[in-house]
Amino acid sequence: MIKSKYICNAGNFVLSDSPVLTTQNRAFRYGDGIFETMHANGTIVQFFNEHYMRLMYGIEKLQMNVPAYFTSKYTNNLIIKLLNKNKLYQGAKIRLSVFRSDGGLYTPLSNNISFIIEAEELKHAKYTLNNKGLVIDIYDEIKKSINYFSDIKSSNALLFVLAGIYKQKNNIDDCIILNQENKIVEAVSSNIFIVKNHQLYTPALTDGCIPGIMRTQIIKTALSLNYTVFDDCNIKPDELLSADEVFLTNAISGIRWVVAYKNRRYFNKTSKILINKLNETSFND
Repeated sequence: MIKSKYICNAGNFVLSDSPVLTTQNRAFRYGDGIFETMHANGTIVQFFNEHYMRLMYGIEKLQMNVPAYFTSKYTNNLIIKLLNKNKLYQGAKIRLSVFRSDGGLYTPLSNNISFIIEAEELKHAKYTLNNKGLVIDIYDEIKKSINYFSDIKSSNALLFVLAGIYKQKNNIDDCIILNQENKIVEAVSSNIFIVKNHQLYTPALTDGCIPGIMRTQIIKTALSLNYTVFDDCNIKPDELLSADEVFLTNAISGIRWVVAYKNRRYFNKTSKILINKLNETSFND
């Protein structure tokens, strides 16, 4: 991805290398923040309303105060302005970070919010299936707890950072996170689906996975194509060995298919069908 020239800092457009945060920033000091990553094509953000609603859910959970002006329309307009300023008229990745205002120690001085919006160019304008399948493995050194924070995209992402280091050290493309009950939860930055006998299975939200926007869209897409989908599964790692296909989903890539887990090899027939339908319904030509 190519770095863009401008970012939006609390409604103001500044150069991306401008010093906009201080050492008092609470996301920096305590991970006291939340974020959304979104896919844009032209000046349209795919599934923006769903992203905005998930952001509001997380903000409410963290007991932050949302100003009256911070509406979906206001936020979307800022994203559009940022895309125009950076001349990003094809595929772009948007990151909207919201954090509690500076001040205080663990106990904040205020519950008001500030925010930053960033935009980066993507290689592809639409969702494009990876040519080479991913090689994955299980990361079980640290488990994801099923708790109050399991379903929000928090600025505290140490588990995923260490999982990312693990995949780097082991020369794999992604790794699967487990919860404390040794059930599959998600990948480093994606939800996971397995396909078996033309049926789709994905971990239950109650097992601790992020309620991915793309996860929801893939379920809808699969149902529209008359697949049977089970979205409340308790999946054990061994079940990957009996799957016909495995794929990962997130808002930026859409679908990434997996070719290998241990000695098991997979195809990508279902992934191709789903991503074609997803592009058909997500973008206006």
